[in-house]
Formats: sequence, C-alpha cells, structure tokens
Amino acid sequence: MPLLETPFARLDLIRQPEQSNEPLQAFDAADEYLLNHLAQLQPAAQARVLVLNDSFGALAASLIGNVQVTSSGDSFLAFQGLEKNLLRNGHAFDAVPKVPAHQPFAGPFDQVLIRVPKTLALLEEQLIRLQGQLAPGAQVVAAAMIKHLPRAAGDLLERYIGPVQASLAVKKARLLVATAEPKPPAVSPYPTRYQMDAPAIELLNHANVFCREGLDIGTRAFLAHLPTNLGTARVADLGCGNGVLAIASALQNPEAHYTLVDESFMAVQSANENWRAALGDREVIVRAGDGLAEQAPQSLDVVLCNPPFHQQQVVGDFLAWRMFQQAREALVVGGALYIVGNRHLSYHSKLARLFRGVEQVAATPKFVILKARK
Repeated sequence: MPLLETPFARLDLIRQPEQSNEPLQAFDAADEYLLNHLAQLQPAAQARVLVLNDSFGALAASLIGNVQVTSSGDSFLAFQGLEKNLLRNGHAFDAVPKVPAHQPFAGPFDQVLIRVPKTLALLEEQLIRLQGQLAPGAQVVAAAMIKHLPRAAGDLLERYIGPVQASLAVKKARLLVATAEPKPPAVSPYPTRYQMDAPAIELLNHANVFCREGLDIGTRAFLAHLPTNLGTARVADLGCGNGVLAIASALQNPEAHYTLVDESFMAVQSANENWRAALGDREVIVRAGDGLAEQAPQSLDVVLCNPPFHQQQVVGDFLAWRMFQQAREALVVGGALYIVGNRHLSYHSKLARLFRGVEQVAATPKFVILKARK
C-alpha cells in the first residue's frame, strides 16, 4: 500500500475493519489536499485544530506533534482506525483526543478540517455544534472527492459558518474554504421523530441515523416476521440503527435479554433513547462497537440483522459478510441469525457457507427474510 506523504508526516496507514488483500487505501487525494492546504497556513505548534469525519485517522495522525489536534466523528471503526494507525506510526494509541459525534466540542479551535460525510444531516449538525467553538479568524475547510461533493455542502458551510470559496480541483478532489463570521444562533433540526403503527411507538433519530425520516422498507418487511416465543433468550440487534428491531422484538418477548450494537455513536444514542421511551427501565445493553467482535463466543441465542451494503462511499457486501461471521461465532449451537436483505444480494448462498441450515422465512418482491441456524 502507498504511504501518505505530506509536509506534516510520512505515514503507513490501514483501513478498518482490516481484510486480507485490501483493495482500497486508507486515505485519498482529499486528505492530501486538506493537509497541504493547512501546511501552507503554517499553523503554530500551539494551534488547536479540530478534525471531523477522519475516515481512518489519516488527518489526525499526520497532524500529531505539529499542532494540538482533536478528532471527532460518528464512526467507531474510524476511531479504531485512528488508534491502530497511531500505534502503527510510532505514537501512543490515545495520543489524539477523540470526541464521539453525539458529544459537544470543547473549543475554541483555530482551524477545522472536515471530510464531507455521506449524510449531509451529520455535516449540518456538526456545523451547528461549532457555534461558539471557533477562535477569531478561524477557518473551516471541508474536503471531498468531487464525485462525492454535493452543492448542498457549500450551502451549509455558508449558512452556519460564513463566506465560502471553492478551490481548484486537484487529483479529482476539491476544498470548500469557509471564513467564520458572526451568525445568529441556530437551532438544530435534529433529532427527528416519526410515529409507527405496529408497534405503536415513536422513534427518535439523531442526525446520522439511517432513514431518520421514516422506516426503511427492508426493516418494514422484517418487522412482520420477527421471531416470537423466545422466552429468556439472549438476543442481539446487530447494526441496530435507531433500535427498532430490538424494541419491536422486546415488546413481543418480555422475558428476553437484549444487546444493541452499532458502529455509529448517534445510532447508539438514538437506540438507547428509543428503548427507554418504549420499555422504561427494562434491562438492556446498548453500545457502540465493531459489530459483535467483543461479544463472547456462544453467548447469544438469536441475532437480528439488517446488514449494511456500504461503508462510507464504498459499496459492497464485505461488512455484511463480516457481520454474518461474527454472528456465527457469538451464537450457541442451535442458535439462529435472522436477516433481511435485497433479493439480488444472494445472502442465502453466503449464509449457507457459514451455517448448517438456511431457510427463507418470508419474501416481498424486493426483499427476503432468512433464518440461518448454527
């Protein structure tokens, strides 16, 4: 894999989660452009720099020792990547302070470097949270590969930060440079809420939650076919999002024990608040993590999963396949993984390579619900 070389550092970086023969690198031209732009400003060693949505730590790991850097984002895997890349390049794993996206910033910051996230609602929430956190004369610079840079990103920077200047394209990347100016206080439109009929609950959704404006059609198909009569089973909602699958299941299985896991901090925050609203103080574990990587082997009876088919801008079934492997490891013999997926993804054949029995529970024109037994 090529090294990331900038005026700040020369780094050997890896992606998360790791896979053998990784076809993609852990940085891109937008990371290089951001770092080269900051280097031209010649920041002082005491300058406070906030990095937002650093994919795998390329930005923060480059800046350590050059400025006072803080990293914030909504991805557990990105933070894990930062820690591993710090160690890989001779730093302590905790050398960069990390602020999960649902927690407030502690400014003032002299510079803010932003990788434009796939979900613009997350960018909007982050820009609103920068209010009162910028030092006088602070610059906020957002970067993306041009094919992933919507016009709305510049509109958001102008609305919440100040005048925006778009850079020339370099290696198919572009910067949006915003100069902070006084703005009237903005009220965040997040979290959003929507009502469900079956079960009759209201779901709260923080800015980076998938389908925060309404239930996605895959989950809707899944809800009608969740397993019942689970007794005291130990159940995990893997990639829980706002927690709707676990909550609906828990309402039908009052004695079952639930663990909800997602790699998005905002999803975990949403799931925790939704669980409390629907189920009060009923015992539950809700945590951010790398799927079931930290789950003890053979400690679950049932896993529910609506697997993702992308990581940031990268589309593929690598994450889903990894989640299926994690589920198999965590399930007891005889335990079952229930999933919903698009028909064309052929999850049935993938599951058949890991589990002793795979059956179709139900199907719609677009989705299949499958049960895989260990």
